[in-house]
Amino acid sequence: MELDVTLTEGECRALAYPSLVGRPEPGDAVLLNTTALAMGLGTGGYAMVVAVPDRLPEDPSGPGHLVKARYTPLQATVLGADEQDSPYHEVLKDADSLDGMPVVIADLHSALPAILCGFYAAAGPDARVAYVMLDGGALPAWFSMSCAQLRSREWLCGVVTVGQAFGGDVEAVTLHTGLLAARHVLNADIAIVTQGPGNLGTGTRWGFSGVSAGEAVNAAAVLTGRPVAALRVSEGDKRERHIGVSHHSLTAYGRVALAPAQVVVPELPDSFGAMVREQASALAVRHELVNVPVDGLLEALRDSPVRLSTMGRGLDEDLAYFLTSAAAGRHAAALLDTQLDT
Repeated sequence: MELDVTLTEGECRALAYPSLVGRPEPGDAVLLNTTALAMGLGTGGYAMVVAVPDRLPEDPSGPGHLVKARYTPLQATVLGADEQDSPYHEVLKDADSLDGMPVVIADLHSALPAILCGFYAAAGPDARVAYVMLDGGALPAWFSMSCAQLRSREWLCGVVTVGQAFGGDVEAVTLHTGLLAARHVLNADIAIVTQGPGNLGTGTRWGFSGVSAGEAVNAAAVLTGRPVAALRVSEGDKRERHIGVSHHSLTAYGRVALAPAQVVVPELPDSFGAMVREQASALAVRHELVNVPVDGLLEALRDSPVRLSTMGRGLDEDLAYFLTSAAAGRHAAALLDTQLDT
């Protein structure tokens, strides 16, 4: 829940997760963590409520034995779909296959709604899409306003939080069981895998949380899914390493992913599109490059049920980024049609 907090030196916006810290009420004193405000984090313009000291939440009493955000002051106990007390334990106990389910993988959380725009424009409204959220960004799925809105619009049949991430409709220990839960618990037709909101990068070749995209390709492949790699492409980023195809995609898919994927290359126009195709060609050593047209995708993106934004840039400020993500969704819809035909 969002609240306004009066400080000795002014006011600030704050977020509280009631299941962790209790539900603040008007007049309550709250203990805040203001790190995101002090650092000016792009996705974290909120103080975080650590506690309501005068009214603490009850101790956890189950169900569930998975502890996430482990050994931090706000560690959360959840019921994992894969743990022994779960009603889905028997379903997942020996599960080993995604049955060829398409798995769209992207670097940033902001790609999620754009992928869905491209997918639903091609597949229609009846397909079931699960979102599998990695723990490279925000740990609580509750932090994502996009997830909540996409869920309410039934663009997602559920959210699966894996690793240290928590707060989804389904919890799982690993990405592997998270993907299997998407297929066998949520009965998803496709899954989309990204980290949660926020992205950690250091400007080094290997020091960024998006390396997990390459690991997700491996997980989808070993479980007999069909990994679809969405490139991170930008024409609006001011940093040279992210212009065209980001080095994040070239490293994650070119070095970390050891299994082949279908890498979606958008048919963007003019010299910028030619640059993207040239940069992406380096990935053909291991992967299948699939050229996907982008005609009609702008209209689909403009009809998005949630606001599109990446690194503070909206649709018109970095159109190439959103078109590329939507193209991956369009290709996943084509794969799903092929799967249903067979």
